[in-house]
Amino acid sequence: MRRIGEVGFMDKPVPRPGPNDAIVRTTKALVCTSDSHTVHGGIGPRENLTLGHEAVGVVAEVGGEVREFRPGDRVLVGAITPDWGDPAAQAGHASQSGAPLGGWKFSNTKDGVFAEHFHVNEADANMAKIPDGVSDEAAVYCADMLSTGFMGAEHGKVPIGGTVAVFAQGPVGLMATAGARLRGAGLIIGVETAGRRQRLARDYGADEIVDFAKDDPVGRILDLTGGEGVDTAIEALGAEASFQAAVKVTKPGGTISNVGYFGEGEYVRIPRVEWGVGMADKTIATGLCPGGRLRLERLLRVLEGKRVDPTFMTSHTFAFEEMERAFDIADRKLDDVVKVLVSF
Repeated sequence: MRRIGEVGFMDKPVPRPGPNDAIVRTTKALVCTSDSHTVHGGIGPRENLTLGHEAVGVVAEVGGEVREFRPGDRVLVGAITPDWGDPAAQAGHASQSGAPLGGWKFSNTKDGVFAEHFHVNEADANMAKIPDGVSDEAAVYCADMLSTGFMGAEHGKVPIGGTVAVFAQGPVGLMATAGARLRGAGLIIGVETAGRRQRLARDYGADEIVDFAKDDPVGRILDLTGGEGVDTAIEALGAEASFQAAVKVTKPGGTISNVGYFGEGEYVRIPRVEWGVGMADKTIATGLCPGGRLRLERLLRVLEGKRVDPTFMTSHTFAFEEMERAFDIADRKLDDVVKVLVSF
């Protein structure tokens, strides 16, 4: 990112590690919608900032205090790389360390992963070794998409046999759908209009699809749940209309789990009446992709056990030299894109 609205290649020196850090040679990376939000000013001005936060690679160099990794190790790096000594991290909110969203460093407060080499702070805590039976193409999804989507289901407290609505079936929404299935939901309703994403939603566990271009999603979800609404509504788009719909379809005592990125506007409004004028006992949970080696190892275990195959979401693959084209397709949602994989 050269500046707001402009991207391109640039040359930078290979970074050096501090005592607790590592340098990783990138092998695979994914383009995320939040990269687009950043380029279009979602977090304010940034200049000459390397983009990207989803990557796997091979350790090239480690600092003298790193104990868990050595050069040559094949590793997954979390999209969120907290400072684990921060009070927020110690309180259990590692992704918020230092400030709101402070654990999000790549392509926010430091150079990201769309480079031949990238720097990882606190390597022992922010990376995980990739098992031999898991491909780089699959493991890279654990950096953000699995972690964030599964978090949507976890924060939503999906009860076994419960009802779930997932608003938007992009990559995060698809993994929220998969996460709801893994947690034992009895009815999963995916809200999506794009045919390819509808099909993927069914593959990942959606029992019903509501096409918001054809039906009122609130009315349709209430019909599907006998007028009761759902136990858990997961907002995975970051749009006020879908957030309001999520509040409206959640039954009293249920949870609205927000994993969407609201990249514009000053406020997000809550529908007053359906919120029980503030007293309907509906919980609104929010979160940023959890970080940490333990989390990454758990996600890799899901892949190793073949519980979920995220590679079905890879709709486009480009070489690093084609990065500008790869970003353009993801940014403008061209060619029925779901997720763009970049090979180094």
